[in-house]
Amino acid sequence: MDDHHHRHDDPDHCRAILAQLNDYLDGELAESLCRELEQHLAECPDCRTVYDTLSRTIHIYRALRDAPAELPQEVEERLIHRIKVSLNAS
Repeated sequence: MDDHHHRHDDPDHCRAILAQLNDYLDGELAESLCRELEQHLAECPDCRTVYDTLSRTIHIYRALRDAPAELPQEVEERLIHRIKVSLNAS
């Protein structure tokens, strides 16, 4: 590949790379495309920022999805009370 394919001032190439991020993060991108994407990310700070943000967002989502949220007891009691008051008011 020539250097043109990895220049970060090529918006069309950046769009093509960014369109593949989900497959890359899911481990579903072909190995050859992974290498191209990784090289581009190493050379393009803008795409790297998008990648880092998306990666962190997915990590946070998965962590929250896997750990059920628990309300503090007093918050749960106030919520239940509010629901009962709302139901009785209607």
